[in-house]
Amino acid sequence: MAEAAVREQVERKENPMRRLRIEKVVVNCSVGEAGARLERAVKILEQLTGQKPSIRKAKKTIKGFGIHKGEPIAAMVTLRKEKAVEFLRRAFEAVRNTIRAENFDEYGNFAFGVKEHLDMPGTKYDPELGIIGFDVIVHISRPGLRVTRRRIRRSRIPRGHRPTKEEAIEFVRSTFGVNVV
Repeated sequence: MAEAAVREQVERKENPMRRLRIEKVVVNCSVGEAGARLERAVKILEQLTGQKPSIRKAKKTIKGFGIHKGEPIAAMVTLRKEKAVEFLRRAFEAVRNTIRAENFDEYGNFAFGVKEHLDMPGTKYDPELGIIGFDVIVHISRPGLRVTRRRIRRSRIPRGHRPTKEEAIEFVRSTFGVNVV
């Protein structure tokens, strides 16, 4: 049984279209209100990622939380390629290289939260900015995903080409040395 699994991994490594990769990493910080707290969150995200965050507005009014439709309530950054991998390594260190298996979805994407941005390596406390937490969402794919997203000659990719939860867990373990519990 173990030999078959090893042989299957060797076959997959030979085919470049079967290799998994980090498509993008989205860093989201939801503050819940506009104003000074959101501005501080934007500055902190910019320091952590090296990119200017995008401001997100509320889609609907929720009176219980005091949120009104169209009000800016969050900031997010999308990282790709080397920046995404570099940030992800630091984010894994912030959560002590441990993720729960429940954080993965059926297509191999996963998300986790960092309670305080000060847990990220190389980050120092600034009393003017305070402390925020944020979510990290990771999209894992294989080459060829563009076929489903492009505008001309859009097509579907077969189910067997989509990453599975188990493949993504193994990819994260082997690439980043993360313990998945």
